[in-house]
Amino acid sequence: MFIDVAKIKIVSGKGGDGKVSFHREKYVASGGPDGGDGGRGGSVIFQVDDNLSTLLDFRYKKKYVAATGENGGGKRCKGKDGESLVIRVPRGTLLRDQKTGQVICDLSDDEPYVAAKGGNGGWGNTHFSTPTRQAPRFAKPGQPGVELDVILELKLLADVGLIGFPNVGKSTLLSMVSAARPKIANYHFTTLVPNLGVVSVGEEQSFVMADIPGIIEGAAEGAGLGHDFLRHIDRCRLLLHVVDVAGSEGRDPLDDIEKINQELAGYSEFLAARPQILVANKVDLLGEDRAPVDRLRAYAEEHGLKFAEMSAATSQGVTELMRLTWDELRELPPVFRYEPEFVPEEETVSERDWTVEQVEDYYVVSGAWVDKIMASVNTDDYESRQYMDRMLKNAGVYEKLEAMGVKEGDFVVIGDMEFEYVY
Repeated sequence: MFIDVAKIKIVSGKGGDGKVSFHREKYVASGGPDGGDGGRGGSVIFQVDDNLSTLLDFRYKKKYVAATGENGGGKRCKGKDGESLVIRVPRGTLLRDQKTGQVICDLSDDEPYVAAKGGNGGWGNTHFSTPTRQAPRFAKPGQPGVELDVILELKLLADVGLIGFPNVGKSTLLSMVSAARPKIANYHFTTLVPNLGVVSVGEEQSFVMADIPGIIEGAAEGAGLGHDFLRHIDRCRLLLHVVDVAGSEGRDPLDDIEKINQELAGYSEFLAARPQILVANKVDLLGEDRAPVDRLRAYAEEHGLKFAEMSAATSQGVTELMRLTWDELRELPPVFRYEPEFVPEEETVSERDWTVEQVEDYYVVSGAWVDKIMASVNTDDYESRQYMDRMLKNAGVYEKLEAMGVKEGDFVVIGDMEFEYVY
């Protein structure tokens, strides 16, 4: 089954918590703090795998979570870092943010991409020892991982795309010039998925060609199969517009050309401007009548298009077409790559990231910075409470409370804890 779009959630690992520990050894009095740091959480990494050609695996598994870092230990032992999670995808996969649709990364090369970094490990109580605080009974928790809802969108990496109405000979042409073996039959929509083939035109002269399932009128609005697969010619440097010059199915070749180009323009103005070679196929069915070919050639000249005639069934003109295609590709820029658009939210937490509001008889202090401070406080330890008091005072929390009219004995909620306010 060919799947080219998938929605998944990725979650990097939480960092391990720092350890509160004190050195204990015979004949060593007051050994001091020796709590180790927590390990870093595992990251979520995307890696291109050329053995994959579809996003089928992501149809059944929707959430990918990296390992959590281990907590720190005594004797200054650092916790083990969490193992990163490597997600393998086909070459040409776009990583997008679900909320905005913005491109996070174009996975078209061999470099791994870290989509979600693991959280930092928390500090052990060793870091908080000072001449005046020699036995700190608190440590920092590990930082949470990153959660991200993403869209995986596969856009095939091909130099040349075969476009045209169904049953005009695109699959036959691909099978003639490459080792690809697409299904071929004399009915519409024989090709249900894009097919890729490598075309060799000489020593160290080759390119990738894609046979795109038949595009019909209304494809840009979702009609037929074309809407699902138009994305796969987004990257093509050159389009071979294949036409049934003999009109064997009762259609006008020039009308077919106009309709296909309208669908390309409806999908993307950049796609509509892509260079094309107009290919008149099935010339073997014309016999001595050259008028249909001359009519198409005149159309191509009028619109500034390269023109070729051939018969995929008999191989007539196929070699000449591939040589013309190679000559055109040499003048064109490389395969298009998408630039990142998505800007991740700032990971740092400022001392200004807190608010105070009065809810009935309570004053509630909340915010990311407050949560971070309270998570590192041991309320059973006097020095730890002093640390909390100093941090809140320096950040202006107490000043804000008093400006709002807090009185001695009023209840103040900070994070998950409730205190009675005293001067």
